[in-house]
Amino acid sequence: MQENQQVVFMSDGGENVRRVQEYLQPHSEHWIDWFPITLRVTVLQQQTKALPEERPETGADVSKRLDRVKHRLWHANGGGVGASESSDHGPEPDSGHSAAAKKVTEGLTEFETYIRNHREFIPNSGERYRQGETISTAFVESTIQQVVSRRLVKKQQRAWTLRGTPLLLQTLTKVLNHELEEVFRRWYPRFRAEAA
Repeated sequence: MQENQQVVFMSDGGENVRRVQEYLQPHSEHWIDWFPITLRVTVLQQQTKALPEERPETGADVSKRLDRVKHRLWHANGGGVGASESSDHGPEPDSGHSAAAKKVTEGLTEFETYIRNHREFIPNSGERYRQGETISTAFVESTIQQVVSRRLVKKQQRAWTLRGTPLLLQTLTKVLNHELEEVFRRWYPRFRAEAA
C-alpha cells in the first residue's frame, strides 16, 4: 500500500476497529458494512413474528416499519430512523407487555442507538451497488469461515490444530502477497537468489 493511496475501510462500526483504521490510514474513508445493518433488521423482523397472537397487526406493523427503515438506510437516509419512525405509524410493540414485545422493544432501542451512533458512516449502499463498489465484506468473512472451519474438523485427513491455524494462515498470506521467499532469505541467507 502506498503512503498516499486512498483506502476505504468497511467495518461493523466498532470504535476500537475505527481507531486502528484511522491510525493506519488517517485520510481514509470509513463506512459501515451493509451486512451488520441488514442482519440486525432481519433479526428484529423475526422477533416481530413472536408478538402476541391477539395483536397480530402489531407485529405486521412493526415489520413494515422495519422494511421502510431498511430501505432508508440502503439509501443513506438514516436521519429519521428510530423514535420518529417507530412512534408515528401505529401501536408500540410493547403495548401488550409480553416477553416477546419487550424483547422487540429492547432490540428496536438498541438498533436505534446503533444507527444514531454510526449515522455519519452509513454510505448510500444503493448508489455504491449500482456503481459496482463493495457494500459488504460478508463474502470475505464467509470464505474465511468456510476454509478455516472445514480445516478444523477432526475428520479431515490434514486437519488444522487451534495452535497451528494462525501460523498457517500467516504463511498463506505471505504466499498470496509474494512475501514468503523474502522471509526465507532473511532467515536463511543462503536461500536461493531472487529471480531477476
